[in-house]
Amino acid sequence: MGAGGFFAQHEVHVGQDVGGRTLTVAEAEVARYAAGTGGASARPAGTAPALILHSEVYRSLAWYLPNVFGNLHARQEWELFAPLPVGEPIRTRSTVVDRYAKRNREYVVNEVLVTDDAGRWLQRSRTHQSFLLDDGRRDTVVDREREKRPERAFSVGEGPGEPIGPLTRPITLAMCEAFSGPQRNYHNDREMARLLGFPDIVVQGMLSVCLVSELMTAAFGAGWLHGGKMDVRLVNVVWVDDVLATRGKVREEVAEGSRRRVHLEVWCEKADGTKTLVGTASALR
Repeated sequence: MGAGGFFAQHEVHVGQDVGGRTLTVAEAEVARYAAGTGGASARPAGTAPALILHSEVYRSLAWYLPNVFGNLHARQEWELFAPLPVGEPIRTRSTVVDRYAKRNREYVVNEVLVTDDAGRWLQRSRTHQSFLLDDGRRDTVVDREREKRPERAFSVGEGPGEPIGPLTRPITLAMCEAFSGPQRNYHNDREMARLLGFPDIVVQGMLSVCLVSELMTAAFGAGWLHGGKMDVRLVNVVWVDDVLATRGKVREEVAEGSRRRVHLEVWCEKADGTKTLVGTASALR
């Protein structure tokens, strides 16, 4: 029985094919990525920044649940197997791989696989998007005071360990427009943000994820591009005009073939210490 006979029409379900495309990364896209992340990537010649396809998962929103009011990017996983080439064809494919509920939200997980023209895996990512279970509208879903609550404090990076970073970026409106444009949306337009229950522009979660990748690229170079991994949670909203510092701390180093894998805690924090992203990452050395 095909999926069309088992699931209701337009139902978001595990195994749902969300499509893909063949594309070639050009230097113009690399320049736009640099404008969106606030600085040039420390990349080897002929390769693109590792997460230049950060929003490939959002090219089609056929995997979104109907209640988009107050939806948030909650968690991001990424695995890198080989650098993304500039000027050569690559392919993407997007599939719903999980759906679950937690507290007052329902989560959909979309996996994007990126391969070269011959089918070799270059990277794989999983995006956990959360949607409110109730559809009762209110003025604000998340306000600026939420991050000050005791339950929104997260302990990370404490104790001994080699520090990595910080990579510091003031998050400007121009960055949001480059990263999340050109269409108006709640990541680059205040009016659109208010329509979805937020008091100001919600900086796209993928921007913080990309800053983690840039931190790891600067620290480990080819060891990140050829074997990097991350699993991070977006725990507090980043607002336009926040200043983010992205940091890491080495927790363990273990043998992996002829190399060693370095495991780190990683996080992003605002000037007042509020954590906006926490998780783990690893690279080869």
